[in-house]
Amino acid sequence: MTQDNYNSKIDWLFHQFPAFQKQGGKAYKPGLSHTISLLEVFKLDITKIKAVHIAGTNGKGSTCSFLASLLTESNQKVGLFTSPHIFDFRERIRVNGAMISKTELTQFIEEIQDLELAFKPSFFEITFILAVKHFIAQECDICVFETGMGGRLDATNVLSPIATAITNISLDHTEFLGDTLETIAEEKGGIIKNNTPLFLGKKEAHSYSIFEEIAHSKNSTIFINEPRHTFEGLPEYQRENFNLAIQIVGYIKQTEIRSELISKALNQLEKNTGYGKRMELLERAPDMYLDVAHNDKGIQASIEFAKKKTKGRLHVILGSAQDKIYEDLTIEQLLSTEISFCIFSNKRSKTKMDWMEFNTQFKKEITIYPTIQDAILGVKRKLKEEDTLLITGSFFLISDYIPPF
Repeated sequence: MTQDNYNSKIDWLFHQFPAFQKQGGKAYKPGLSHTISLLEVFKLDITKIKAVHIAGTNGKGSTCSFLASLLTESNQKVGLFTSPHIFDFRERIRVNGAMISKTELTQFIEEIQDLELAFKPSFFEITFILAVKHFIAQECDICVFETGMGGRLDATNVLSPIATAITNISLDHTEFLGDTLETIAEEKGGIIKNNTPLFLGKKEAHSYSIFEEIAHSKNSTIFINEPRHTFEGLPEYQRENFNLAIQIVGYIKQTEIRSELISKALNQLEKNTGYGKRMELLERAPDMYLDVAHNDKGIQASIEFAKKKTKGRLHVILGSAQDKIYEDLTIEQLLSTEISFCIFSNKRSKTKMDWMEFNTQFKKEITIYPTIQDAILGVKRKLKEEDTLLITGSFFLISDYIPPF
């Protein structure tokens, strides 16, 4: 198979079905009917999947990767479904770290092209079905699924998992999930299943009573994350996610997880899951971090972590989607850094005009770079050896990054 053939199939998939990564909110199709119909079309028995289902506003993708690495190091064959991808669509679907093959992917797309469906599924629904098909074919022992956006009406919610988890709740995608923390919690809490344990990343005042009520109605036991382990090199919020993953594995294996296995899972994280670009340190003196944080809480946590690490000034290159509006605390934190704005290649990027309008909130003139490469070159000229550069704000921005050779 040629690279051109592979690229043409991927392009067709993105254009044939609406994809949130490309089109934003208009691609969102809440409800499970399409997913159920697609399972029937492909004759996939979802009950063959032994799954852990993870939702939350921030950290759900990281928790999925931590969990998958721990299970892989426990000699399990592990399917991992996450989104979005950064560089290659196949990053979304992995077994023990190995991405789904280009051959299998193109064959599946050809099957889709030959179908005459009475409905138009979303890109995410199609991708989820491909993951289920791949994991069943690979005879995975256990599969870890990250929800797409919400929970209750998310395509992944057709699963009958052995455990569910919710990392945390904050405001994001309010146009679809609700404009209060409580309504968002109700949507995320929709993944809670009958007689299935629920693991919470933290006990938050605005959401716990809602989760407690849903869990009680479904005879689901709640386990609160216990941050017992510390990990050098991980930001504090990622330590929370790793501890949550450890607790879930402890439940699955019904045993205390050994410290040697935890260390190996952390050391082999990228190999086992492809996990990266989350406060990833790329260069030293001056330090340069890439991070895919894309909402207020994530960006705030990344800035706090980078500030603690730097011995000099913190410089931030921020990319953002057009529909992104930041709360006052995020703007305040960004203003405390040497901030620059950046446009990325995805058509959802804020334009130069958008950033110029956004400048009025900062009450000072901020440099706007046309590409991430231009931004890095421009900011690096200002850096001192003790300074730190943080590049963040969007998966799309990070996907434009081209490492130097």
